[in-house]
Parts: sequence; C-alpha cells; structure tokens
Amino acid sequence: MIVTIDGPAGAGKSTVARRLAQRLGFRFLDTGAMYRAVAWAAARDRVDWSDASAIAQVAQRLRIELPGSRVLVDGDDVTTAIRASEITSVTHYAADNPQVREHLVGLQRLAAGNDNVVSEGRDQGTVVFPDAACKIFLTASPSERARRRLADLAARGESRELAEVLAEQTLRDERDSAREVGPLIPAVDAVHVSTDELEIDEVVDAIERLVRSRMDK
Repeated sequence: MIVTIDGPAGAGKSTVARRLAQRLGFRFLDTGAMYRAVAWAAARDRVDWSDASAIAQVAQRLRIELPGSRVLVDGDDVTTAIRASEITSVTHYAADNPQVREHLVGLQRLAAGNDNVVSEGRDQGTVVFPDAACKIFLTASPSERARRRLADLAARGESRELAEVLAEQTLRDERDSAREVGPLIPAVDAVHVSTDELEIDEVVDAIERLVRSRMDK
C-alpha cells in the first residue's frame, strides 16, 4: 500500500510522514531530500545554474540513498548539509528541471517497489503514484509555515527575520505551483488536512485513522 502526503513547504509533511510510517510499520520515502541532494551536489561541483543539462547530468550520476532518517550521496552523509538555507534557495533549479524530475520519479517508483510506503513531496499523488490507495494534501497558513521554518533555522544556528523567511516561502510556493512538470497541486482524490492549531500527533492520528480504514477495505 502506498500513502502519499503532498503539500507546500512548512506544512509539516516530513515530520508527519515519518511518524505515520513508524506507526504503520511502513517505509518512509522523503522525495524532497532527493531534490535537495541533487542541488547540493550541483553546488559542490560548481555547476552553472543556467545549464539545465549539466544539472541533469549531476542527478543521473549520483547514488542517493535514504537509510532511516539520513540522506547519503555517493556514501557521504549530507543529511544536515542539504537543509542549509543556501541549498534551499537553489533547490528549485533541480526541482524545475524536467530531466531531473523524470530521473528522480523513476528512482522513487523503484524505491517503493511493492512495499508499504509513506511518500511525501509535491507531486506524489498526482505524478509519481497516481494510483496510491490513500492521498493526503497537507496545508497550513503561510504565517504558520514561515514561523515553523524560522524555528527550524534557529535550531540549526541560522538567524533570520520572519519577514525574510515569509518572502522566500511565497516565492517558493509560486515556483512550485507554476512548475510545468510535477507542479504543486492536490490530486483530485486527495484528502485535505490543515495542520494549523494542531499538534503533530493530532495530525498523525487523523491520517492514521484514514489509512487504517482503507487498509480494512
């Protein structure tokens, strides 16, 4: 069984998806980390961001592994490095690249195989796993999402202003929604869940009930 959790940055997708997978005994697939890994590698290799072909070549030669909660690129642990602000700001060059998306979508499907998986991202229910048994579109208000991002950055020692984070988030939302391939849009059969004013476990509880009800069928 495949459960997809899509939604904008800061809605809580990764945390919710990881906890849900643990409760269900499913594998967790963090697809956003894969695009970040490509951006990290392209930055490391000093690739020209205007050269879409070069970015695609970087993606195609990487070995990306997601053991547990870690992210490995060619065996190197980049779990923390790919979450840095400088990588967040350039990840769209990988995410907006049709060749990169085609390659990573193939890897995501291969990674899921015939297993029970909770997969989170932007296009999991619409493009990667359109036949998923349960699709969730997770949302939160822009201000709440920006506040969470600010807290995450502070926890990593990065000092930022809320207005700056909110502006970056707005731009990212616009890019994600306008993307020609795999845009951020809810699947027509997705269940919308808002995380505003809810604790993480309350969100996981609600989604777990939905998933288990479909498993029973």
